[in-house]
Amino acid sequence: MPSLQLDLPLRMDLDTKRSLARQIGSVYAEVMEVRPEFITVSIHDLGPGGVWRCGPEDPEPAGLVMCDVRAGRPVATREILARRIVDVCVRICGLEERRLKVEFTQHSGDEMFHPQFGGFAPDWAPDAGQGAG
Repeated sequence: MPSLQLDLPLRMDLDTKRSLARQIGSVYAEVMEVRPEFITVSIHDLGPGGVWRCGPEDPEPAGLVMCDVRAGRPVATREILARRIVDVCVRICGLEERRLKVEFTQHSGDEMFHPQFGGFAPDWAPDAGQGAG
């Protein structure tokens, strides 16, 4: 844990994807106070027409970031993370801020299995420091 999935209405080359993953992972590690090796970033560059924001007019191209994280972080911390993720997506992907959405799904530690770290993640605690995400 965590898993961060980006659904984007564009195509990107490998170097751009790597840079985006690095920057999103760095932001997550800093804001959520975790070691980067726990973070998985999945980039779905779906191309033009791959993600849409519906509204009263015709749908508009949009981007979606799904953050599967351990439960317990304060709303204010998740808001900081969301805003910083949006900033990275605007800067690297050229997307309009108003067309991005960040969603959080929160899990207990026993819903995240990391073979490389010996099994399930511990539940999040405010005093855990650089823990498992």
